[in-house]
Amino acid sequence: MASSQRSEVALAPAVRDPPPPPPSGSGSADIGQEQKPSQNAEPATCAAPPMGEEGTEHQGLPNSSGAAPSLRKLSMVPLIFIIFYEVSGGPFGIEDTVGAAGPLLAIVGFLALPVIWSIPEALITAELGTMFPENSGFVVWVASALGPYWGFQQGWMKWLSGVIDNALYPVLFLDYLKSAVPALGGGAPRAVSVVGLTALLTLLNYRGLTIVGWAAICIGVFSLTPFLVMGLISIPKLRPARWLAVDLHDVDWNLYLNTLFWNLNYWDSVSTISGEVKNPGKTLPKALFYAVIFVVVGYLYPLLAGTGAVPLDRGQWTDGYFADIAKLLGGAWLMWWVQAAAAVSNMGLFVAEMSSDSYQLLGMAERGMLPAFFAWRSRYGTPLIGILFSASGVLLLSTMSFQEIVAAENFLYCFGMLMEFLSFVLLRVRMPDAPRPYRVPLGTAGCVAMLVPATALLVAVLALSTLKVALVSLGAVAVGLVLQPALRFVEKKRWLRFSVNPDLPGIDVTHQPDDPLVV
Repeated sequence: MASSQRSEVALAPAVRDPPPPPPSGSGSADIGQEQKPSQNAEPATCAAPPMGEEGTEHQGLPNSSGAAPSLRKLSMVPLIFIIFYEVSGGPFGIEDTVGAAGPLLAIVGFLALPVIWSIPEALITAELGTMFPENSGFVVWVASALGPYWGFQQGWMKWLSGVIDNALYPVLFLDYLKSAVPALGGGAPRAVSVVGLTALLTLLNYRGLTIVGWAAICIGVFSLTPFLVMGLISIPKLRPARWLAVDLHDVDWNLYLNTLFWNLNYWDSVSTISGEVKNPGKTLPKALFYAVIFVVVGYLYPLLAGTGAVPLDRGQWTDGYFADIAKLLGGAWLMWWVQAAAAVSNMGLFVAEMSSDSYQLLGMAERGMLPAFFAWRSRYGTPLIGILFSASGVLLLSTMSFQEIVAAENFLYCFGMLMEFLSFVLLRVRMPDAPRPYRVPLGTAGCVAMLVPATALLVAVLALSTLKVALVSLGAVAVGLVLQPALRFVEKKRWLRFSVNPDLPGIDVTHQPDDPLVV
């Protein structure tokens, strides 16, 4: 099916109406972003091809308010912190690596896995994200290499895994608070709190990426400072021999690998907001470089402090144990600070993940993969329908257990990453001379070699999944296989309007490095 739909890809002449005047009061710009160039009324030189049936309308996409919103672009520092929260959010949740495998394997894991996994994924994101600087992100990467059908499957699996991931954070936030407020442990108070917290954080996303970016900066500083203090306090008590403790006969490999993988993936999530980034050809690769360093140091620093300064009791190393270590090293005041940081960090994780998920839906609509109403922007320039859909998915999935959520999202994410790796190599082979503002400094053979260990890791994570997780995840994949033809049928019958943004290039024609992406 992919090959038959790929043959439909062709450039079509653009038909555009003059843009409506911008809303009043849109001249002010927020800190950390630059005002987007205004759209002119001249016809575009090329238009995006239809991703579905030939009847797809080539016209501007709708806006819920009826006027073109004022769109602004993210700058470097807010983007680094958004990437940080899309991937990590701090050392909260890495305790299970010590409980599953001991200090030595935990430390080795957070040194080795960034080389095997995080750096290759970040490099691919930098190259393809600048090659296709638009909000469909990894969806258009796969669609360009494998065809629109598989591009849609990529979008479905990655959006679903992102929403599953985001369902964790309101629950974890309340878990950190229930020791102080026992009523939040269950029942109606907990359910109402999950809904209220989700609504509050969804509102932050609705107000714009500027607010999300600077909220991530503030949350990041507050969440990481107690670990800086804890590390300094631990120095006189460090015993380096404790870092070498290991028992290879007592390792829970499933928990160990899933925890490492969960804490070091999602580098490609930033690609779905690359259309909102100031000068993505330069900003995106630099932001990914600094974020990789930020994430790895943010894990190793407290891990070395906690395992080196406190006698090992692997049974205690579960979620939340860093708060106990803080109490042992610094007292109750540091414990409360770590607990508050953990709770607040979940808010940063939520808003960053929702930004990627909702802009992905907007980008898919701009490519004609989803109905045109998914491309509606609020008066703040945010993807209104995408935010509502993502928030609804979070609420529906928030009753799952922590272990089920991590395993299910990892399973779906692995499938998506296999398609990304294949697409990356195919685009190198088929389009070697296409404009790439950033290019991974390896030849095609070198890129393939770089991806071999990462692919082996994906296979290992899939192989270690439980039967229940595999069946549920494969069922979710099957829904996507049926959903795409169903949407094409709806489009053919004209029951819903599908529209391709004429400012986007053809699916096999990339943006020129210096051309602004006008949406």
